[in-house]
Amino acid sequence: MTDLTPGTLRFFRILFLISAIWNFAGAIPGLMDTVGMFEREFGRPLTDPVMVSVYRGAWGTAFLYGFGFLMVANNPVRHTGIVLMGGAGKFLFAINLLLMHLNGWTSPFAIVVIVGDFVFIALYAAYFVQLKRAGHTIL
Repeated sequence: MTDLTPGTLRFFRILFLISAIWNFAGAIPGLMDTVGMFEREFGRPLTDPVMVSVYRGAWGTAFLYGFGFLMVANNPVRHTGIVLMGGAGKFLFAINLLLMHLNGWTSPFAIVVIVGDFVFIALYAAYFVQLKRAGHTIL
């Protein structure tokens, strides 16, 4: 097994630090002002208390994954499972949000989230390729 170069390892540490910040940047406002975040993302009010709770729960998940990405930033070779699960979550969320946007159900703000998540997904794929090339197992 070959190790990742110091530059590659540094790049991935920075990537996952930025990933954590990205998650926190959405999750903290989403948790603090769930209704306001919904209105920014979907361009309409959120009034159903059950849906407020569900939407807040989604932001809670994003918040927890922010901490997961901080763990990955500390040791990118060890915590591949977090990246796999977090990347899958980003992919599914981005696809769903894109479909909602194409149906006219979101505000233009959603495009920022969609594009940002797809950029992270592409970088996570590059991360897995580099790990595999260096002889590391993915899981």
